[in-house]
Amino acid sequence: MTETSASARLRWWVVLALLSVVLVLGLTGSYAWWRVWRKPNVVVSPLGPAYLYIRTGAPFEAVLDTLRRQELLHEPATFAWLAQRRGYPAQIRPGRYRLDFGLGNDALLDKLLRGEQDTVGFQLNAFKYKPQLVRQIARQLETDSVALRQLLQDNELLQRQYQLDTTTVLTLFLPGPYRLVWNTSAQQFMDSAAATHRQFWTAQRRQQADSLGLSPTQVHVLASIVQRETAMPQDKPIIAGVYLNRLRRRMRLQADPTLLWAIGNFGVKRVLNKDKLVDSPYNTYKHAGLPPGPITSANRQSLDAVLRPAAHQYLFFCARPDRSGYSDFAETFAEHKKNARRYQHTLDSLKIIR
Repeated sequence: MTETSASARLRWWVVLALLSVVLVLGLTGSYAWWRVWRKPNVVVSPLGPAYLYIRTGAPFEAVLDTLRRQELLHEPATFAWLAQRRGYPAQIRPGRYRLDFGLGNDALLDKLLRGEQDTVGFQLNAFKYKPQLVRQIARQLETDSVALRQLLQDNELLQRQYQLDTTTVLTLFLPGPYRLVWNTSAQQFMDSAAATHRQFWTAQRRQQADSLGLSPTQVHVLASIVQRETAMPQDKPIIAGVYLNRLRRRMRLQADPTLLWAIGNFGVKRVLNKDKLVDSPYNTYKHAGLPPGPITSANRQSLDAVLRPAAHQYLFFCARPDRSGYSDFAETFAEHKKNARRYQHTLDSLKIIR
């Protein structure tokens, strides 16, 4: 072998070696890039998608701590590295983010940077007192409980923005399904409830209220009494008709649920004569007309029962002695006394004294 051919072969091996090194470095770099940017990093859960909750004002360290503590990522370190390079620590947006399996760091950061959070769907249950509303919302959303309590007690704001006051503000909240972003503020929650309220009060429903001589707020107040009187859909329009008949005749409503609200005890099974002496504007045995505010947040079914009451001449009703939940109705007090006596005998036989 000549010196020239030996030199050529050496150069060839050098080139191959360099190419191999470049290839290895390229593959290593490509893998490193893929691992940091594109590799699926969200941990698979048999329970379904995981959620990352980021509180308002949370620093980047708190976001990382949540990801690590809840074991949401396979490699939190690669996410942290890329987040720093993309400037995420200075652009954190609070919310509830769904982390689907298959998301890589880059796609996850895209979602977080754009604030593409999932909404929270929940059922607002009927409530009798403002603290019960605040507790319900605090269990579902990040909403500041203190701020919400303050808004519910701010008479000037309630009158200016919602034409309500601290007594009638419960009429703003319709029980039922709600869907809001997790980091909804107290004011945003109030505005959302007001929007739902406006949607319910269509022109047709307002006309129905007018025909009864009631304002929407008064409809809510009466519906709250109907709702506490019965859970039976068939009886609600009939009971609404009873109370409307009494109002037209300027009779006192004498509604037991308003009395229970006044004494602060809805667990009572039997109203006593001493209860009827309580000094409260909600005591409809003492005071004529509707009470000043609702005794619970009335649902759509109860509201529509008032807006479309049954036409009849009943002035009285009493729970049936079979404890079915239905009521017996009467046009005269004498007939009502017979119904009431049968029900009281049932309570006596069950030794229910309160």
